[in-house]
Amino acid sequence: MHPTSDNTASAALVETPANTAVSSADATADPAGSAFRLGFVPGVNPAKWIGMWRERRSEELQLIPVDVLDDGAQVHAGAVHAALVRLPVNRTDLDAIALYEEVPVVIVPLDHLITAADDVTISDLADEVVLHPLDDLLQWPQLPGTPARERPATTADAVALVAAGVGVLVAPMSLARLHHRRDLTFRPLTDGPTSGISLVWTQYEVTEQIEAFIGIVRGRTPNSSRGQLPETGAPERETTPAPQPTSRNKTGRPGGRGKTGTTLRGLPPRNPGRKPKPGKAGRKGKGKGSR
Repeated sequence: MHPTSDNTASAALVETPANTAVSSADATADPAGSAFRLGFVPGVNPAKWIGMWRERRSEELQLIPVDVLDDGAQVHAGAVHAALVRLPVNRTDLDAIALYEEVPVVIVPLDHLITAADDVTISDLADEVVLHPLDDLLQWPQLPGTPARERPATTADAVALVAAGVGVLVAPMSLARLHHRRDLTFRPLTDGPTSGISLVWTQYEVTEQIEAFIGIVRGRTPNSSRGQLPETGAPERETTPAPQPTSRNKTGRPGGRGKTGTTLRGLPPRNPGRKPKPGKAGRKGKGKGSR
């Protein structure tokens, strides 16, 4: 453990605008069937990408919640065109783009000893009862601490058991924020397994809408040639910069001094009537009239 500082508000389970649930208005029905249906698992917040979609596209983007253990079933069934899922996922007949990885955190009551530190390690959990819900997708080489007698069905159930003092829970940070409670807090687990988030879609049906959303999550600009339909009309012409004129002197030679003694800009040379001094060039120290 590392001793905590006085300003540990960032570690508290406080809901921020970036972590708020997406409005149910985004999951309205689409009778025309033209909407882009995007599935998402708990904890994933696609609000930024939705905003960019609305700025660039005229079609509706319909959000469809999917279970964390869905394993791509909704994509295979055609219920959604693509989905934001938590790894691992069955990649059979699916293409995927890895988006980001989440840091694991330890969820504990406010008065727990762990709250005295800014972060913890797996060794700090050796004497703790660690809950392991059935929907946990963290890839543990070996579970830390002492396992509970029974595995909770969901992460939400495990959070309730933490509040009851049964044990502690390791979960991705977004899930800790999703299931926040005022009587709980969390600390980052520095050496725990991360949780990857990916965008998946079926490789047999890559529509123009899917290409457009792929471009958004990859950070392509609206003017990118990929992820958008080609515009009609005359193709854009490529322009070649006109060659720059070369300065010439009166003799027609580029640069330098010509035979007439003019400079590049046509000005007379400096001190045109100056004559060299008699004697050896560069010799100093001789008086007037010396030979």
